[in-house]
Amino acid sequence: MKGRIHSIDTFGTVDGPGIRFVLFMQGCALQCRFCHNPDTWDTGAGKAVSVEEVLQEIEKYLPYYRRSGGGITVTGGEPTLQAGFVAELFSECKRRWGLHTALDSSGFCDPGHAKALLDVTDLVLLDLKQMNPEKHEWLTSRGNDRILQFAAALSERNKPMWIRHVLIPGITDDGNDLRVLGSFVEGLRGVEKLELLPYHRMGIYKWQQLGKAYPLEGVQTPTDREVQRAYRLIEEGRALYRREQGLTGVAEQTC
Repeated sequence: MKGRIHSIDTFGTVDGPGIRFVLFMQGCALQCRFCHNPDTWDTGAGKAVSVEEVLQEIEKYLPYYRRSGGGITVTGGEPTLQAGFVAELFSECKRRWGLHTALDSSGFCDPGHAKALLDVTDLVLLDLKQMNPEKHEWLTSRGNDRILQFAAALSERNKPMWIRHVLIPGITDDGNDLRVLGSFVEGLRGVEKLELLPYHRMGIYKWQQLGKAYPLEGVQTPTDREVQRAYRLIEEGRALYRREQGLTGVAEQTC
């Protein structure tokens, strides 16, 4: 089996615990207006590689991953578009070396399609981009029904998750939307962490190289105060969920 990849990072430190081998898959069903890797969208681009070729690259750096409690993270693009390839890769990483496996996904996927992949995934980094359906479609070109269903399926399995939300001033920082996000996350099982990722403009040059107009021209990175405000609003949503469920006083999940 071969997969189409975009690139690799052999020393990732933000996509899961420890130092990680990060594999960027080619192809994505979403077209997010803030995407910093629009060159990963095209499913026919990238490089075709075998699982064995990827394993040979990983093996060179195994001591770093093992000593740091790290492993392999597969991201994109959207890795679930090539679920069979990633499942085989994760299975071999576990069989040969017992490596920790993490899947960085938008969740725009039928959970049944990804069952074999999730069986060999230790951690899912799930991007919840926008809770409001209309705003989500404007932002990503797709609705969020499948994404919320995917999150619910992960919760059913009690699959360890890190929830991520890109904070974009004026776009994903509405108070009500953030409270809804907090409430939704509080109702999920398996959530170990909720991270706000401040929007950045570092990928604009890729849009320019592709001859595409950048949709969020003029939008700036959120300030520390704006990030802290967003965390407070999310916590308000989580607290509201606990009150509605009669869970006041129950130990909270890590945020």
